[in-house]
This record gives sequence, C-alpha cells and structure tokens, in this order.
Amino acid sequence: MVRTALFNWAYARHTGGTFVFRIEDTDAARDSEESYQQLLDSLRWLGLTWDEGPEVGGPHGPYRQSERMDIYKDVAAKLVAGGYAYHCYCTPEELEEQREAQRAANTTPGYNGRCRELSAEDKAAFEAAGRKAAVRFRMPGTDHTWNDLVRGELSFAAEHVPDYVLVRATGEPLYTLVNPTDDALMGITHVLRGEDLLSSTPRQLALHAALAAVGVGSGVMPQFGHLPYVMGEGNKKLSKRDPESSLLMYRTEGFLPEGLLNYLALLGWSIGDDNEFFSMDEMAKAFEVTRVSANPARFDLKKCTAINGDWIRAISEEDLNNRILPYLISDGFLPEVPTAAQKQILAAAIPLVQSRMETLRQGAAMLGFLFAKDAGIDSDVTAGVASFKIDESEASNLNDETNSVLSAAATALEALEDWSTEAIEATLREALIDGLGLKPKFAFGPVRL
Repeated sequence: MVRTALFNWAYARHTGGTFVFRIEDTDAARDSEESYQQLLDSLRWLGLTWDEGPEVGGPHGPYRQSERMDIYKDVAAKLVAGGYAYHCYCTPEELEEQREAQRAANTTPGYNGRCRELSAEDKAAFEAAGRKAAVRFRMPGTDHTWNDLVRGELSFAAEHVPDYVLVRATGEPLYTLVNPTDDALMGITHVLRGEDLLSSTPRQLALHAALAAVGVGSGVMPQFGHLPYVMGEGNKKLSKRDPESSLLMYRTEGFLPEGLLNYLALLGWSIGDDNEFFSMDEMAKAFEVTRVSANPARFDLKKCTAINGDWIRAISEEDLNNRILPYLISDGFLPEVPTAAQKQILAAAIPLVQSRMETLRQGAAMLGFLFAKDAGIDSDVTAGVASFKIDESEASNLNDETNSVLSAAATALEALEDWSTEAIEATLREALIDGLGLKPKFAFGPVRL
C-alpha cells in the first residue's frame, strides 16, 4: 500500500496534479474507526501529504466510501434504468453449479447470462419466492484494449470478461462499482495501482463508458498503470502477513520515513545514474512513470536497513537527538520529561553513535547505559561478579580477583602524565594484559564497568 501511495504522490507532484486520498471502508465487518485513524496517522508519519481527502476536504467529498452509500445506490439505479446493468436472482448454489459445469466442459469460467433478459413475470416469480436480486453489470461483449502507463498496450478478449456483480443481494455495493464511480465523480485522470488489479481494468473501462452514458461524472476515462509485484523470501509475493509488510514494525524499530520511502521508491523505479540515495523532493522532480519497471521487485530488508542508516548519518545531530529521544523514553532509559543534565549528556553523546547506528532503537540501546541507575554484566566478563551496582556500596560487590585488576589499573593510571586515549590504552594493556596475563575482556571488563 505504501509504495503504491508513494508512486501516486510522486506522479501528482511531478506533473503538478492533485493527489487524492480516498478511504475504502465499505466493509463494515472489517473496517473500524481505529483502522481509519491508523491509516491517516501512517500517511502523516510518512509525509505523503494529500491535496484532497479526509481532514483536508475538497470539492468532491466526502472521501470515505462509507459516507457515500446513497451515491452508489443512485448510480446503480441509473445503470439499471439505462440498460447497462440488470437484476440477477441467481443463488450461490446455482452459481456454483454453473462453475462446476464450466469446469467439466473445460470452457471459459464466468457468469452465463441466465438473468440478462428476464421478463417482468420472471422477476415477479423470483421475488415472490423470496429471492433478493444482486445488480450485475452487462458487459458489451467487445474486446478491450488500452495503453497501460507501465506495461504499454494490453488487450483482453470479450470471452474472458463476463458480466460481474456491482451490488450484492444484501444491497452492499462492491469495489467494482464504488471505485469507478468515485473516479468518475472526482475527475480522476490517472491511477497507479497494483498488478493484482490488472484483470479488473477491462471491466472498469466498460463501466466508465456506461457511467458517462448515464450522466455520472465528467466522462473522463482514467489512464491506468499497474505496478509490479513486490516479492519476499523464496521469491514469493509479499503478503500482508509478512513482517516486512508491517509499517508498524518500521516505526517501532526506529526507521526514518525518509529512509523507508527512499528504499520503497527503488522497488520498480530508478532515479537514474545508479543513484540510490535521494529525498522525496528529488524523487518528485525526477519521477517519470515510463521509468517504472513491469518486472517484479524483490524486497531486501538488509538493504532497506542500510539505506536507513545512510539517512541517519545524513540528518543533523540536533535532528537525530530529537528523533531518538522518544525511543530512549519508551525503552525506559529516560523519564517522560528528561532533566537538563540528561539532555546535555544526550546531545554530547549523539555524535559518538551517529555513524554506527542503522535504526533509532539501535541507537537508543547504544546510549541507554548513560542513563541507567544499575548496570549488569555477565559473570564470565568479571570472573565471578554477577552484577556491579554503581552506587556507594560498589566495593561490597567486588571479589579479590576483580579488586586486583582494578588496583593494578589504578596504580598504572595514577602514574600516567599524558591523559589521552592512546596513552590510557597502552598503559592499561601493559599493566593488565602483559603484567597480569589477562585476556582483554577480563582485563578491561571490570575497568569499563
């Protein structure tokens, strides 16, 4: 979803067009106010601002499909009255019998047109029997050819595009009706969407022509571009259940929206000149839909993380400070309102980790020890000391072996005149590794703690 929104946003910005954001929430069982707010929050976090849509408004509202039900009902009635759609009384069992017969005969699957030409008497009989009618679109029976913005000229033979349902027998309008209706009424000129919707295009082209004929919308036929699949592990299509598909995961782990969008832009598109690091403004200026590849793209989490690390190194120290602070708070290293001293420590430490981190949460883990009241260390590092509390009682946590290490280190450092990193390291190595014969982790572990 994010990559599709990104490509539509970039195309609108590049061409000076209008980026329209609609909410498809006609499925009451699946959609909720919580999911609606999460969707808005996600796009705001990413920085994909829209020109028309929820909260922004516009001349074609409302922009939630659940608030447009009367519009869809009226459009369906116009299509039936104009002869472009008809009432279908077939039951699910009868439709399954049709499919079984087609499979047995090895013929092209699809609705056989049984209810296409029902008489008034036939309809009355079905209704008297308690049957509810769906609204089914009457395909014109002609082949459909269009110039796809990504894939070039495409054609579908009429036999592969049978009549299809617009409104269920329950009265619930389907995607097949609501999206083309909204496109027509909102004056949508270009649609970039996933490859999985490619087969629905000939149906929508026919419906757009019918909508224009019954006076719905401006009569503009949108141009469609179908984006390639994104593949995951094992070269399988990335699904919503894959962890890589979860935007929440990236926010939780501390990816920057700039880094995530930068990587997603590379999945099927190239800015050129082997450049893989660019801002969204740079993408918008350079975005040509003809540069979108029709071939599947492979999602690589390691590369996504590496690009995010590049972005962390590219932002200012002050910006990084502000972005990492919520992670230090949420992970319990800092209170909700850090003290001035804690802020000063953080500001001083940021430059030391900026070049080493790839996510904000990773950076918070690097910095957290600066604000810890208690520190723990594995017993093999301190040769028998399980934990070492940094407080007045620290001496009681030391045993003879670690005391000898610290004593030797203190003696060596007291005599040191050049207090520099290189001199300190050389002195401790001579005293502890050469002098006491210790391995580095046993020598430096107690001293570092």
